[in-house]
Amino acid sequence: MAELSFFGAAGTVTGSCSQVQTGNCRFLIDCGMFQGNRSVRELNAKPFPFEAASLDFVILTHAHIDHTGLVPKLIHHGFRGPIYATAATRDLLEFMLPDSASIVESEAERISRRKQRRNASPIQPIYRMEDAEQALKQIEPCDFEAWFEPAPGVSARFWNAGHILGSASVELKILEDGDEHTLRLLFSGDIGPDEKAFYPEPEAGEGFDYVICESTYGDRDREDYTLEKRREALRKELVEGLERGGNVVIPSFAVERSQELLHDIGVLLKQKEIPPTAVFLDSPLANKVTEVFIRYAHTFDDIDIDEAELFRDPRFRLVKSVEESKAINRVTGGAIIISASGMCEAGRIKHHLKNNIWRKEATILFVGYQAPGTLGQIILSGRKDVRIHGREYKVRATIRQIGNYSAHADRSELVDWIMERSPIVGGLFLNHGEQEARMNLRLLLGEKGLELEKILLPMFDETFELVAGTAQSKGRAAQRIDDAALAHDWHNQYAEFSLALSNRLEGMEDPHEREALLKELQEALGG
Repeated sequence: MAELSFFGAAGTVTGSCSQVQTGNCRFLIDCGMFQGNRSVRELNAKPFPFEAASLDFVILTHAHIDHTGLVPKLIHHGFRGPIYATAATRDLLEFMLPDSASIVESEAERISRRKQRRNASPIQPIYRMEDAEQALKQIEPCDFEAWFEPAPGVSARFWNAGHILGSASVELKILEDGDEHTLRLLFSGDIGPDEKAFYPEPEAGEGFDYVICESTYGDRDREDYTLEKRREALRKELVEGLERGGNVVIPSFAVERSQELLHDIGVLLKQKEIPPTAVFLDSPLANKVTEVFIRYAHTFDDIDIDEAELFRDPRFRLVKSVEESKAINRVTGGAIIISASGMCEAGRIKHHLKNNIWRKEATILFVGYQAPGTLGQIILSGRKDVRIHGREYKVRATIRQIGNYSAHADRSELVDWIMERSPIVGGLFLNHGEQEARMNLRLLLGEKGLELEKILLPMFDETFELVAGTAQSKGRAAQRIDDAALAHDWHNQYAEFSLALSNRLEGMEDPHEREALLKELQEALGG
C-alpha cells in the first residue's frame, strides 16, 4: 500500500512538494521554495516534516524555484540520492540553484546584521552555495517518454507539460512485493496553455489510478487569444506606455516569461510596430537563462523570428553588473525595463519600482500571476501607497495588466487535460492552487461527469492512503502554518495599518487631532 503526502502547494501555489511512500522506498516529486507573504516564506526555514536523509530519490517536474528551491536544503540535511529531471531542467538549474543559494545567504546575512544591532543572535542560512553545487552533481537527466527505474518496483517517465523549457508531467508505475496490481500515478507538474510560444501542447497518457493536477487558474478562463493577439495586446500597452513619456516597467520571472517578452518585443521592433527604444533586461539570472534558451532554440515551435536573431536585437541591453543596473535609474522615460522578480518580492525590480512608481508618466505592466500578499498583488489591488524596502511610495504610475503571458493552463484547459487522462479510477487530487480556485475547478469537473467524492482537495501536510477505490486521508502530520495565513497574514495587516495610519495623519490639518489619535493608539497598546 502506498501513501501520498502533500508537504506544500496545498491551498497555495508555491512550495510544491509531494512525498510518495511505498513498502520499498520513499521519494519526492518536487521540493520547492515557498513564496508569498512572510508567514508563507517562513516555512522555508522550518524543519522538513520528513527525514531528508531517508529519501531514496527525488523527481523534478521543472526548474521553477517554487518546485526546486528547497532541493539544496535536502542536501544540507543529508540527502545523497539521485535527482531525476529532463536535460533542459538540469541546464536551467545550473544557474538557478546557485542564484537561489546566493539570495538565501545574502538574506541571512542581512537579517543577522539587523538582529545583531538589537543584541539578538544571528541566523544561519537554510542552505549554502556548496549545497546547491552538490545538488547539481546529483541530477541525472532523462529523456521525454523514456521509462527509467529510480528504485526496484518503481518506473517513471516524463511527458511534455508545455509550461516552461524542460517542464514535464511525471507518470509513475509502482509494483510492491506481494501486490498483483500495479499502481499508476500521474503528477501534472505545472500545465502550460494550449497557445504557448516555443512548445507543443501538453500531453500525457490515459487511464490512471490517481492523478495529481495543479489548479492555479482553476477559477478563471482567460480571454481566448492566439499568439498574434497576445503580441497585439503587448504592442498596445507598450505604445500607450511610451506615449505617456515615462518608462514601461515590467516585473517578470527570469525563466520563460522574460524570454517570451524578448521574443515578442524583438518581433515588434523588427516590424516597426513599436517605437525604436532601448529594452533593458535587468536580471543576471534571466540573462544566463536566455543563453540556455538560445542553446535549445532549434527545438522551439511558434517563433516568428529567425533562430539566429532570437533574443539578439541590437536595442536589447542585457544588464549584468550592479553598476549597469544603477545607471538605468538615470533613464526617466522612453525605455522598456524588464526585471525580476515577477511578483516584485525580491531582486532588482524593487529598485526600478522605487524609481518609477511615483512618476505619473510611468507605467507598471504586469504580465503574470501575483500571489496573495506579494508586493505585486498589493500594487495591482489599487493601493495608493506601497512600502518598498521599508519606505512608503505614492502610486502615481499607470498600473496595467495583461494575462495572456501566463505559463499556466486556464480553467477550461485544465478541465480538458484532466478529462483526457480518463478513466481515473481511484481519485483526482487538486493541488498547487488557492482554495477558491480548487473548489471552483472541482465543481466544474463534477458537472463534466467526474464523481465529486473522488475529487480531493488535500490540505497542507495531509497524508492519504492510496487504497482500492477512493484514497483515504490519514490526517495531517503537523500544522506548520495556519490555513488562513496562506493567503493573508498579520504582516500584511501590519503593512496595511501602517500605510493607513500614515495617510490619516497626513490628512489631518490640526496637529492636536494628530496628537489625540496617537495618544489613543498608545493607550490601546497599554501606554
